[in-house]
Amino acid sequence: QVQLVESGGGVVQAGGSLRLSCAASGSTFSINAMGWYRQAPGKQRELVAFISSGSDSTKYADSVKGRFSITRDNAKNTVYLQMNSLKPEDTAVYACHCITQRGTYWGQGTQVTVSS
Repeated sequence: QVQLVESGGGVVQAGGSLRLSCAASGSTFSINAMGWYRQAPGKQRELVAFISSGSDSTKYADSVKGRFSITRDNAKNTVYLQMNSLKPEDTAVYACHCITQRGTYWGQGTQVTVSS
């Protein structure tokens, strides 16, 4: 079992920045890839960013390329999402996700609201 806890969400003005963190606990040795998803009201959940276990591979949604950056610190079992130049359309609940040898896990999510 893996538990994921996100933090760092909040309200920010357009053009501002936020840094989300996701701390993993439990069977962290089994974690492979990690990522961030988001879901806005009335929309489907979408992949925002993904990072491989060794941080050698990352992937971003086209809508966030050049503005968001995903990193991870395996020593701290934590993955981060640095979000810059935020836009109102980035408003959503952001959830952390990980893939392990035995399945996938989700965090509860953290709200990000970008005001215009």
